[in-house]
Amino acid sequence: MKPPPHRAAPLALAWAVWGLGALFYLIAFFQRVAPAVITDQLMAEFAIGGAALGNLSAFYFYSYVAMQIPTGIIADRWGPRRLLTAGAAVAALGTALFAGAPDIAWASAGRLLIGASVAVGFVSILKLASHWFAPRQYALATGMLLFMGVSGGVVAGVPLRLLVEAFGWRAVMGVAAALTAVLAVAIWLWVRDDPAEHGYAGHFHGSGHGERVAILRGLVQVLSYRNIWLLTLVPIGLSGAVLTFAGLWGVPWLRQVHGLEPKAAAAITSTLLVSWALGGPLLGAWSERMGRRKPLYVATAAIALAGWAALVFLPLPLWLIVVLMVPTGFASGNLVVGFAWAKESVPLRLTGTAAGFCNMGPLMGGMLLQPGVGWVLDRHWSGALAGGARLYDAAAYQAGFTLFVASVGLSLLLIPFVRESHCRQAA
Repeated sequence: MKPPPHRAAPLALAWAVWGLGALFYLIAFFQRVAPAVITDQLMAEFAIGGAALGNLSAFYFYSYVAMQIPTGIIADRWGPRRLLTAGAAVAALGTALFAGAPDIAWASAGRLLIGASVAVGFVSILKLASHWFAPRQYALATGMLLFMGVSGGVVAGVPLRLLVEAFGWRAVMGVAAALTAVLAVAIWLWVRDDPAEHGYAGHFHGSGHGERVAILRGLVQVLSYRNIWLLTLVPIGLSGAVLTFAGLWGVPWLRQVHGLEPKAAAAITSTLLVSWALGGPLLGAWSERMGRRKPLYVATAAIALAGWAALVFLPLPLWLIVVLMVPTGFASGNLVVGFAWAKESVPLRLTGTAAGFCNMGPLMGGMLLQPGVGWVLDRHWSGALAGGARLYDAAAYQAGFTLFVASVGLSLLLIPFVRESHCRQAA
């Protein structure tokens, strides 16, 4: 029998394999927030209002949320290489369907396919990292993955708007579909589930195949913990407000109420996303140093609530709006504290299942708030149109964005009911 390899894979090879998976996560985040800069085109093209537009964008979240728990089981059965390849291929198909959609039904079907397919990315890439990187490099790989995701959100801001103005949204989305298809081929050709397939020693030493049934049984056990339910509900408001503002309604608000050009509006909403991404790892590290989760989670939720309340209810100058985006987004990055808290709230053998369940919370926020804000906007629409797209006044946006304040306020009220873990794993 051939002896097992002892030499670890070169870091360049490990990062290359990881990088192809991370590009898929970049695409996932790009698709998540892309509708924000083409709201006017979509409303005019499909002759829809705010509620229908919010629902169209939220189809991404409907299927994404539904796929969170099955993804872990499928990843164990198929392995990340096959799952990422299939995900990228279906994402390309969904993007092509969205780009060529003759009506709102086909466009919604495209968004549904995109959400379901890119939902496999995060778990699969983390699984790749556990095999290709030493434990001491795993945290870096995870942080870089979040950075890649936010980079996709930034690409869906000003760069996407420039391309749409030059070539039209359908052509740009068609090219995105083609690039995603190329990525699917590249992942199949070059990504491998474990370094052993390239003749190197792997870093994963846990059990795998035999744990599939345990995952299903573990889900029932996870749901018996009160902390898990609460820590899934809390991010619905905190992250949902960010995903709804930066992912759909922030750009039209800045354009229609504050008179900005699309590119400037997209740049400002990207500021919120970048602050959100920076807040996550820093708040997580601060919580670890404090040795407690609840005080920092409460404080940051209060800051986020104050930020959204000021943005929604106060007549602020534009420069102060931009300044407020930074602490509001940064504080909303406390979802990383929540993920760590959830992990510590269950026995170690249940942490993966708990993470998958809690990851539904932030996405449910976008799923509920994007169409919710659109519905309120339609209720306050005065009848104004521009190029076939509805125009909403300041009062309509204030009414719609009140949902941000209400949902973040509810999140803040729920946090005190979560049991403190003191940064220690449950027995």
